[in-house]
Amino acid sequence: MPTLDATSLDDLRALYEDLHANPELSFQERRTAGIVAERLEAMGYDVTRGVGSTGVVGILDNGIGPTVLCRADMDALPVVEDTGLPYASTARGTDPDGNDVGVAHACGHDLHVTWLLGAAAELMARRDEWSGRLQLVFQPAEELGAGARAMIEDNFIERFGTPDITLGQHTAPAPAGWLMQRSGPAMATADSLKVTLHGRGGHGSSPQHTIDPAVLAASVIMRLQTIVSREIDPTQTAVVTVGSVRVGDKQNVIGDDAVLGLSVRTYSEFVRQQVLDAIERIAKGECAAAGCSVDPDIEHHESLPLLTNDPEAVERVSAAFRAHFGDDAVIEAPQITGSEDFGSFATAAGCPCAFWFVGVTDPDKVAKAFAEGRYAEDIAYNHSPRFAPDADLALHIGIEAMTQAALAWLNPTP
Repeated sequence: MPTLDATSLDDLRALYEDLHANPELSFQERRTAGIVAERLEAMGYDVTRGVGSTGVVGILDNGIGPTVLCRADMDALPVVEDTGLPYASTARGTDPDGNDVGVAHACGHDLHVTWLLGAAAELMARRDEWSGRLQLVFQPAEELGAGARAMIEDNFIERFGTPDITLGQHTAPAPAGWLMQRSGPAMATADSLKVTLHGRGGHGSSPQHTIDPAVLAASVIMRLQTIVSREIDPTQTAVVTVGSVRVGDKQNVIGDDAVLGLSVRTYSEFVRQQVLDAIERIAKGECAAAGCSVDPDIEHHESLPLLTNDPEAVERVSAAFRAHFGDDAVIEAPQITGSEDFGSFATAAGCPCAFWFVGVTDPDKVAKAFAEGRYAEDIAYNHSPRFAPDADLALHIGIEAMTQAALAWLNPTP
């Protein structure tokens, strides 16, 4: 039975609000990491700081048994929050390109951290019920797709041991109380690209003397939309999103260059390469058509691997969820075109992976939005400035879910 009482939950709720109000960008999670480490040490975990830059690892050896890795990511996004919450973030930060940006937990990583700390307290308090080794991983820089790799390259396996199972969970804008899992490929491969189009600048009054990169960018953006609709097999999954466009600084100046930020999501290596090749072909083709003297620069930045859930691991965790929460709580998740670097831990360890989603939205609000055909308008998705989990409903569910998943793998004591 859960041991977290109302006082403990109130403390965790206060922690969640504090983390939400004080978000930190990828590889800058120093305050968050410090809070995590101090709390784990106070519980009695063996804590290592600074793993993979700002990561924290808490170890609890509790007799003979499996090694179970439980992970939470800590970083926030360069987003200006627009939730209206009393504890909304007003933080500013500096992104990897040196830009001053708003910072917000628009993906729920503050809740992930709180969930895992709550589960850490539960599992410590109930250590007479299980036997094995707990690896609690608080990971930086998931939003860059770099944090898991950084921890692994910092000799995670050599320093902390090889896990027998890796467990992770994520907020979703679904009804609170839903726990959603999918066997096999569950989250897409992600590629981030920076495409620089080289035009020729000049005065806004004399476009005939220029190669306008704004017009060129518009042509490239529109042409990119034909990749999925006209080049990819309709039975395959692919997404091409132009998430950022930067061109010029003044209305009467035609700049030299335009810079596009692209995000690509795919489920197969064949389709992935097909999309990447098409992006390069289109960018070069449109530049040639515009008369550019220099080919575009195409830089490949962040890349997140396909996340594949082990079917037997999913069923084991789902059985634990059904036993604890009831059959109606466990929902089969669709394939998600969002991406995660969590699977890198399982790949490095050569062990199974189980990753699931936890609904964090008021069920009545979701039902009303569906009934009125306004789900997209009224239910803020992850990465939206208006994404705001219902912490009163979701806090204990995520703690209990991670606790039950871990106990499903740790050896029970007689």
